[in-house]
Amino acid sequence: MISATEKASKFLTEDFLLKSEFAKILYHDYASKLPIIDYHCHLSPKDIATNRKFNSISEVWLAGDHYKWRAMRTLGVNERYITGNATDEEKFQKWAETVPYTLRNPLYHWTHLELQRYFGIQELLGPDTGANIYKQTTALLQTPEFYTQGLLKKMNVELVCSTDDPVDNLEFHKIAESSSPSTKLLPAFRPDKVYAVENPESYQAYIQQLSDTSGVRINQYDDLLSALQNRIEFFHSNGGSLSDHGLEQLYYFDLGAYDIKMIFTKIMSGKSLDKQETQYFKFHTLYELCKMYHAKGWTQQFHLGALRNTNERMLGILGPDTGFDSIGDFSQARALASFLNLLDGTDQLAKTILYNLNPSDNEVMATMIGNFNDGSVKGKIQFGSAWWFLDQKDGMEKQINALSNMGLLSCFVGMLTDSRSFLSFPRHEYFRRILCNLIGQDVANGELPADEVWLGKIVSDISYFNAKEYFNF
Repeated sequence: MISATEKASKFLTEDFLLKSEFAKILYHDYASKLPIIDYHCHLSPKDIATNRKFNSISEVWLAGDHYKWRAMRTLGVNERYITGNATDEEKFQKWAETVPYTLRNPLYHWTHLELQRYFGIQELLGPDTGANIYKQTTALLQTPEFYTQGLLKKMNVELVCSTDDPVDNLEFHKIAESSSPSTKLLPAFRPDKVYAVENPESYQAYIQQLSDTSGVRINQYDDLLSALQNRIEFFHSNGGSLSDHGLEQLYYFDLGAYDIKMIFTKIMSGKSLDKQETQYFKFHTLYELCKMYHAKGWTQQFHLGALRNTNERMLGILGPDTGFDSIGDFSQARALASFLNLLDGTDQLAKTILYNLNPSDNEVMATMIGNFNDGSVKGKIQFGSAWWFLDQKDGMEKQINALSNMGLLSCFVGMLTDSRSFLSFPRHEYFRRILCNLIGQDVANGELPADEVWLGKIVSDISYFNAKEYFNF
């Protein structure tokens, strides 16, 4: 009988995903030891600042991870063992039973990479090994080097940018700054609720929050802009230099096509907006925000193409961000080009990263960025790394190839986790291995020269140095 360790002996070796000798040189000598700059994630600032200790592997690994939840539901696992009231050990065992069935899904690779890199566990996770691995990992998590700050240090994470609402007081960013953990924590401004006007009642409640936080009494649209400027200044004074936006698509109208002040008055009086008014409000408010970002020298990020909360029954039971979103097929190119052009026309287009969720739009994004790179900043407009459903081997290769064919891969600011999990940082390793393998294969094919020093520099830049320069951290 072959043991679980023996089964794993040829899996996830030191040359995992590296198919040529040159790829191995690039990864091991130029990429693997570089620090990580994770400029977009959803980690809890409180957990970092307070150096949280997790009570079990389930707490740090399964809670909030809708990638795993979707896989378990697909296999027929009852919701009690996913988001329900089962014990942590019971939930972990159900995940262990699920893992062997995730073969060829990135979850299979990520699961075993994370067990190896954080805990030194070489065994394959499955129904027979689940109980022992639960005990091993949970015991290690009780030791200080496995608290949140230790987990980040273990993966050589130099800096993370969290994702924060404008009404956030950044309390835990300030605590983290004063306690000076080895990983620097910076905020990123995520104002999605500012233009989420579909529900008048919830929008009014949010505007009241924004008013209270900013100290600006918001009665008119100009007051809203003043409050937002106030919060941008606050974020900036606390180290913030990035914004982020989760959007199905960007909208574009001629300025003044609708009366923005009247639209705001209408929504604040509790009346619903029609479709065109809603879209115009989103367009105009985002336009005003983007001008503010440019004035502060920030970078703006647009995550485009997610079709969210598709299952209304489960949304009602579990709420949003629980694994019922998918790739959308929204029209992107014309409105995106027009929106960026509007800002560029007055030289108020900030550094911009476009993240695409629909692979059929990869070439659209890869060519779009070239329209607005003006020589003022290296890689000013970026085609961001493969995102969400696409941050797996095939998706990463397609994004890298589209960017290579239609832009300059050498200017790319590289990978981010976009994760809520403190165990997700081996995804940077995954990306670096894929990148090195693609370039190494080109060398093996005679499509690139075997110039180790130059290609090693390109790999190092994409893995770390481009982001450090671009964001000016």
